[in-house]
Amino acid sequence: MTNLNLDAISAQYERLGIAPEVLDFAGKIEEALAPRFRAIDQNAEFHQLRVLSAMQKHKVSAACFESSSGYGYDDIGRETLEKVYAEVFETEDALVRPQITCGTHALALALMSNLRPGDELLSPVGRPYDTLEEVIGIRPSKGSLAEYGITYRQVDLLPDGGFDYDGIRKAVSKKTRMVTIQRSKGYQTRPSFSVAQIAELIAFLRAQKEDLLILVDNCYGEFTELTEPSQYGADLTAGSLIKNPGGGLCRCGGYLTGTKECITQAAARLTSPGLGKEVGASLGFMREFFQGLFLAPVVTAGALKGAIFAANLYERLGFPVIPNGTEERHDIIQAVTLGSREKLIAFCEGIQAAAPVDSFVTPEPWDMPGYDDPVIMAAGAFVQGSSIELSADGPLREPYAVYFQGGLTWYHAKAGILMSLQKLYEKKLVTIGLI
Repeated sequence: MTNLNLDAISAQYERLGIAPEVLDFAGKIEEALAPRFRAIDQNAEFHQLRVLSAMQKHKVSAACFESSSGYGYDDIGRETLEKVYAEVFETEDALVRPQITCGTHALALALMSNLRPGDELLSPVGRPYDTLEEVIGIRPSKGSLAEYGITYRQVDLLPDGGFDYDGIRKAVSKKTRMVTIQRSKGYQTRPSFSVAQIAELIAFLRAQKEDLLILVDNCYGEFTELTEPSQYGADLTAGSLIKNPGGGLCRCGGYLTGTKECITQAAARLTSPGLGKEVGASLGFMREFFQGLFLAPVVTAGALKGAIFAANLYERLGFPVIPNGTEERHDIIQAVTLGSREKLIAFCEGIQAAAPVDSFVTPEPWDMPGYDDPVIMAAGAFVQGSSIELSADGPLREPYAVYFQGGLTWYHAKAGILMSLQKLYEKKLVTIGLI
């Protein structure tokens, strides 16, 4: 790139309000990341070819994009899409529907359809994500698993973030029917789990009780590694289409992939016993569902670059980050422990200010449904709540960690991170000159 082009790009950043010293500080960090970014691009190429192959194998055609209404009988697009998902995730079957409203809904569907009164659910990875607490009944809520006589047990992680295998062995009992493994960190400052770690845990669980059902919450992790947990014996994986696999195009929806039996149970719960997968109108969503999946590997790669850039930048500023600047990535979420309410709010203000939508809005903490503490969220997105788009959020509680993710392009992710630093710099909450 010529100096003229670099100068022109710098001028655009300054036009957005990024101070030259912020830009200079970040530029040095970006230069050092070139080898890692090349590896991410190779991973994206690998997955792009896998998705392309799956679409070709199952003969995706223009007819698949047609809309169905009412009962949605014989919807060729819906049926083909689910075959493509099963192919990509290497499972027997899949359920991919606009009627699955979010990631929490996908997980609740997996749990409620495959557990029965008297069964026990075990989490070997500690506390679940906040919104699942009411699904399970850890916090009382109407319609929870607890109300149906399904019990819950958890084994906390070891201090180093590893699995407590002795504790897990003791926790698995005759009542234990399903194990839920949350791949990403949620609102916790623990490491996210690699596919290799999850595979090892699945093998260990199977050795304790062969007929356990194993569910992996795959949110934020799709296409970040060469393989998926579904390729190592998970009975179900679940996620949201407004995260990685939707490629930023899906306006709603969720997915489950897994064994034929588990997917059949889930479909009966989503629609009705006796109807299952045979009904459910696609309502004009099929084109974006197919195209979003097609773009997902490249969009996820951009989000990964943004996460790595954020980790290195804020680590240089002295903030604890998980993962750190050199660790391998297993999801698109970057946790930064900011240490104060003021810094958390300023960071989110910067992400919002860098958005293409509602950039003029100032985010404020509020009591979101499903959460126990006020949460601040910055997300000027084309799709409401889409966390594959540039966003940041965090609960207003110690240690005041922010969770950054997304960016439909690497360049937008970069702009958001620069703007988050800019807001901290303007408020004199960080000092760049001493770095």
